[in-house]
Amino acid sequence: MTGAIEAAVADVTAWLTGAAGEPVPVGPPRDDPDGGLTVWPLELRPARQTATGGAAREPYRFVVRLLVSGGGPAALPALDRVLAAATTGTGRPEPVLDAGDPALWRALGVAPRPALLLDVPARIDRPAPTAPPVRQPLRLRQLDMRTLDGRVVGPQDQPLAAMRVELVGTAQATETDAAGRFRLVGVPHDPDAPDRPVRIRLVGRGRVHTAELDPAGDDLVVVPAPD
Repeated sequence: MTGAIEAAVADVTAWLTGAAGEPVPVGPPRDDPDGGLTVWPLELRPARQTATGGAAREPYRFVVRLLVSGGGPAALPALDRVLAAATTGTGRPEPVLDAGDPALWRALGVAPRPALLLDVPARIDRPAPTAPPVRQPLRLRQLDMRTLDGRVVGPQDQPLAAMRVELVGTAQATETDAAGRFRLVGVPHDPDAPDRPVRIRLVGRGRVHTAELDPAGDDLVVVPAPD
């Protein structure tokens, strides 16, 4: 499988061959006065990443910088044609005239010479993670709805009025009356777990209290913890 760097170099090599009018091999610069152009991957540079709000992950984007150079005066006409092709038209590699650093040529072990740097965008596609396979048949369940009646009392069994009673995890809510009684309508009931407790939240009198109630009880009594 061809990688992103290899593909970018192959595309530029094909373009260079057409622009120069002669083959441009992939290789480091060489000291051959009669030699033609060569192209060599020099470095990878960061590129601006993009992000979307969708589930698919955006590709990872970067730039492959390539060094295009010739071995001597005989390569100058080909280099001239490449520069002209890169600066005219659209969809061409972006030329950078910044290959004159003596340290670069010392590192490559050759004498300084006219050269071009070509910045070629590249990307690595990142597929979205696949969902795990469903290994069991789908099962649809219909939950029953029930009504929950109860009382909220304080110390010495004193009823607590105007307490907000919320069914945790839903928008269902009500308030206790003067006798501390409340009624919640439409409480989901799972027939496969009939004894699963019902969680409620009490809000009032500057406090919040959570309780779990037995759904099978006839007259549920909730006693908030004392201050």
